[in-house]
Amino acid sequence: MDADACPGVIKDILFRAAERAGVHVTLVANQWLRTPPSRFIRALQVPGGFDVADSAIVERVRSGDLVVTQDIPLAALVVDKGAIAINPRGERYTPDNMAERLSMRNFMEELRGSGVQTGGPAAFHARDRQAFANQLDTWLAQRSRS
Repeated sequence: MDADACPGVIKDILFRAAERAGVHVTLVANQWLRTPPSRFIRALQVPGGFDVADSAIVERVRSGDLVVTQDIPLAALVVDKGAIAINPRGERYTPDNMAERLSMRNFMEELRGSGVQTGGPAAFHARDRQAFANQLDTWLAQRSRS
């Protein structure tokens, strides 16, 4: 998990799923993170710097792993390695939608760079939490079948 900007409620869902399903969860961030005591949950603190956490995730990810991130370029890299990537709102990144998402991200970045106020992300709602939990359950079910 790209944990630097992940909502706490999403971390809690992952922590419960790790215990319930016996799945290892690694939170990667450039700051210290509190995690519950568990043999399935660990935090990896990386040095500060541009894309250091992203590089650590890409270096460790394997085909079939699940990566939770809001970072679209990171999602593109892990999808290219055969991993599953979803954002905290439960939206799945796929090879089919990555080009569009990267283009939109780059367009919005250009707008912000030229001084246009684009606003921030929409507020996080219960439906976002539920969509994430549904995607996680789907991944867990697929994982247990293989």
